[in-house]
Amino acid sequence: MTTTVETPLLAVRDLRVDFAGPDGPVPAVRGVDLTLRRGETLGIVGESGSGKSVTALSVLGLLPGTARVSGSVRLDGRELVGLPGRELAAIRGRRIAMVFQDPLSAFTPVYRIGDQIAEAVRVHQRVDRAAARRQAAELLDLVGIPAPDRALDSFPHEFSGGMRQRAMIAMAVANDPDILLADEPTTALDVTIQAQVLDVLRTAQRETGAALVLVSHDLGVIAGAADRVAVMYAGRVVETAGVDELFAAPHHPYSLGLIGALPRLDGRGGPLVPIPGTPAPMAELPPGCPFAPRCPLAEERCTTAEPALRGTEEHLSACVRSAELAERRPAPAEVYPVPELPPTAAGPVDRSTRTPVLSVSGLEKTFPLLKGTVFKRKVGEVYAVDGVDLDLREGETLGLVGESGSGKSTTLFELLRLGAPETGRIELLGHDTATLTRAEAHRLRARVQIVFQDPMASLDPRMPIGDIVAEPLLAQRAPREEIARRVPELLRQVGLDPEHAVRYPHQFSGGQRQRVSIARALAVRPGLLVLDEPVSALDVSIQAGVLNLLQALKAELGLSYLFVSHDLSVIRHLADRVSVMYLGRTVEQGEVSAVFDRPRHPYTRALLSAVPLPDPAAERARDRILLAGDPPPPTERRTGCVFRTRCPRYAALTAPADRARCEQERPALLGTPGADHQAACHHPEPATRRQ
Repeated sequence: MTTTVETPLLAVRDLRVDFAGPDGPVPAVRGVDLTLRRGETLGIVGESGSGKSVTALSVLGLLPGTARVSGSVRLDGRELVGLPGRELAAIRGRRIAMVFQDPLSAFTPVYRIGDQIAEAVRVHQRVDRAAARRQAAELLDLVGIPAPDRALDSFPHEFSGGMRQRAMIAMAVANDPDILLADEPTTALDVTIQAQVLDVLRTAQRETGAALVLVSHDLGVIAGAADRVAVMYAGRVVETAGVDELFAAPHHPYSLGLIGALPRLDGRGGPLVPIPGTPAPMAELPPGCPFAPRCPLAEERCTTAEPALRGTEEHLSACVRSAELAERRPAPAEVYPVPELPPTAAGPVDRSTRTPVLSVSGLEKTFPLLKGTVFKRKVGEVYAVDGVDLDLREGETLGLVGESGSGKSTTLFELLRLGAPETGRIELLGHDTATLTRAEAHRLRARVQIVFQDPMASLDPRMPIGDIVAEPLLAQRAPREEIARRVPELLRQVGLDPEHAVRYPHQFSGGQRQRVSIARALAVRPGLLVLDEPVSALDVSIQAGVLNLLQALKAELGLSYLFVSHDLSVIRHLADRVSVMYLGRTVEQGEVSAVFDRPRHPYTRALLSAVPLPDPAAERARDRILLAGDPPPPTERRTGCVFRTRCPRYAALTAPADRARCEQERPALLGTPGADHQAACHHPEPATRRQ
């Protein structure tokens, strides 16, 4: 009796990609082997620059002309590397389709969405324009675009980010491809929209029977979506295994470090375990194992030869100590050094004894909606902030969360403007901002500093970092002797070498640049530090180091943080209290463990259910609450509850009086007696209910 061995749908062998550089070829992918079976989902993870996206793009021959590709990529046994362009074009979109990271760049902005999807259909199918348009509408309906017949005539810029990504998936599955390549399809999306996109990908995969290659830096996304995982570092696969096995018992120190650096929604407190150092430039890789300079388990033999992938067919690892890790199954903290954080106050602290830092009540802000190019006229208003309440005390971290468009950034602008709000009251560090004189506002501004999302955009590239850190002190007319003393002290405080003060921002990594931003903000000894998505653009390991630094500085200096983030796992790890915003309003707030463990507002419950966990078993067992569509536009002031158009509780109400209350009466922010937990909902979840 003979056994038939199934031919892999996609087999990548010894794939190598070099890019032309000023001093010769620079490697980007160095001998990657991957196997994809029919109907399977393969997740590819790793830090920026590890070669994930280049590997995916090289499969379809989408790399620029400066790239040199060698090795083998076989689709059903047919070699794709070196295939003539005409033959490769027949495969793109028909056998293998791509879902790009940025759909706004992937769509042609001057053509309607329906025309672009119909074109993808007609390239590979012999149908007329009308049939292609009907098929395009069916595809938009499949991926959950409301009113698909009307959506066909929309331009890409008229769709939200989540809708554009769903339309991109619709175009990718238009010809029932055998393989979907999804390159970071959920990057920069809100968690609720991310959950929708992942659900659409699963639906598309189920309807077409396609295999899926999912490239992502988010281990939580990979844990919930992938069947197998390939971990890449320095252009190579360093570990590959089934998703459950890899998360339960990684055999490579790098995989273990990635898992340990993650803040988790189901965890709380303590330092994260970052991987030390940063990846070496691909043109300057050290001899031996590229990970050895960052590896706490490195030995002499690790620096002489690069280890090959070894192990069983189900679990391969490129590490000389993989057998030891497989046997020991250590936790990340047992392998990597755990940073020591300054001690905090033991036991719970009565908030009433702490000095108020920020108190906001009834804050509103509208902007005029203008029409016309030369002669503009007002045609309406945008209700950006429509009732925000915040309460932050000394030594606390208040997390501000919500989807894009919820009013978080406008709220920050109103706080930092240090002027009279349009409506409501802002009390900052004991001062009513509506009564401040110009001189008082200037003095108060030194006590309120901000750290922005993108450190490269917020740091002047023409100035050395020593001058950047000194700038706030100069603005406050500090003596030069104090500035000369404070700059090295601040750089040392944020973990940077004072001797590097003469270097420029482009000479530092992303995490180091963010540390420069933090040092600059601390220069004038602020009482409140506003952090606007400070770690969202960083790799997970670099993010862990910055979060540990923020925890240490808070304990050491007694700082108060207003921390804005779309990542609820980060908020759970760092914040003491949390405020949830929806369409310009505060819908729930309170102590972090109370809000996250016992959410009372349906919107908060949906946000939390959408956050992926880096634990495959736990992720598969969770209940998902998928919100319908996107938030409504803030161009009209709605009566009643603004969330009701997407609210699953409202949809389940049967009593006319209950539905009428949600439609006509604006819910007040109310709490249970004796508890630091409030929710603006007419039908909140019971206070004892847990997720």
